[in-house]
Amino acid sequence: MPRDTLTQEQIVRTAVELLDDEGLEGLNMRSLGKRLGAAATAVYWHVKNKDDLVLLAADRVWQEIELPALDADDWRETATVTADRLHAMLVRHPWLVQAIGSHLLYGTGKARYDDHLLGVFETAGFTPQEADRAAGALVTYVLGNALGTSAVASLTRKLRRAGEDAEGMLSQTLAKAAEVAEPFPRLRERLGTSAAAEYGEAPDGSYAAGLRALLDGLRPGGADTAPGTARTAGDAAR
Repeated sequence: MPRDTLTQEQIVRTAVELLDDEGLEGLNMRSLGKRLGAAATAVYWHVKNKDDLVLLAADRVWQEIELPALDADDWRETATVTADRLHAMLVRHPWLVQAIGSHLLYGTGKARYDDHLLGVFETAGFTPQEADRAAGALVTYVLGNALGTSAVASLTRKLRRAGEDAEGMLSQTLAKAAEVAEPFPRLRERLGTSAAAEYGEAPDGSYAAGLRALLDGLRPGGADTAPGTARTAGDAAR
């Protein structure tokens, strides 16, 4: 595809697909150009470098999140939906958790989400400072829960690139973990059940239970909003 027929939209969309398949470590201009049917140099007419491309791709996936209407009467349900949709997006695009840890990300998609999340709490009567802290706690919680999916995806790609049997290696790791846990009764019991069948997986329902507990502890003017207890939503996602 000649450079004059490429658009930034095509490039960013294809970059997201490549990132979903290969992660941050698999994104380079040569691979991207191959997917686009264009020379790698043609991409540089539309994006400055790889970091710029990651920034654009990240903002595109933030735009995928459908934001619920604000509701002062049932703000916890609104916050739950807002968190769940962020979590689902991060699971669809596990490379974004990696990017948050290694790139300075910003853009209209992320700003749109952050602003709406602050609105969820301010509509419920939180002060701006309380809303900052509540939003920061929620985003940090969601990011932490998406980390396992991101780590497994990255590890699986790494093993496959090395020519290893990824599934077999993970099974061996679980077996070794069970041996290490043998002297510890609580771990031994859990590693012997189907709940431990997946590497890095939390027990079923952990995410929902934790989110419910977090939101139950938040209220306008509550003790949870003491100074320094949480970061702002923007800080948490950087």
